[in-house]
Amino acid sequence: MGFKQSLMDNNSIKLHTSADNWQDAIKIGTDMLIASGAILPDYHDAIISSVKELGPYICIAPNLALPHARPENGVLKTAFALVTLKEPIVFDGESEPVDVLITLAGSSSDEHMEGLMEVTQVLDDEESETGIDLDKIRRCTSADEIYQVIDAALA
Repeated sequence: MGFKQSLMDNNSIKLHTSADNWQDAIKIGTDMLIASGAILPDYHDAIISSVKELGPYICIAPNLALPHARPENGVLKTAFALVTLKEPIVFDGESEPVDVLITLAGSSSDEHMEGLMEVTQVLDDEESETGIDLDKIRRCTSADEIYQVIDAALA
């Protein structure tokens, strides 16, 4: 299950949206995947409680979070959701605010690694200080623009 195909199948892209806090921001992504039947509500709860317990382990680069929990926490099928925020939100214990969230639900290690490698390829930017380019995602105003960015990166 590729990154783009998953976003299409699950109708799971929300751009330039608003969130009050990090819990709210995570819910935007997980709600789309619950609606599509990819995950159970338990998966959302598992992410929230893990972040409260372990700290912001899902913040994998400046301004980027990858909300995920374990497959047994309610993943029905491998899926991704992409959320960009108008105003960044702050995670407790994290200095950089986050405005791009890619929710990952991996049903088996192999499947989600494949999708994850695609996500990495899409964001990868050797020129940037952080090693990733989030601006090309931030600039998008429609799902179609997101698909074009993914296609161009994976071509």
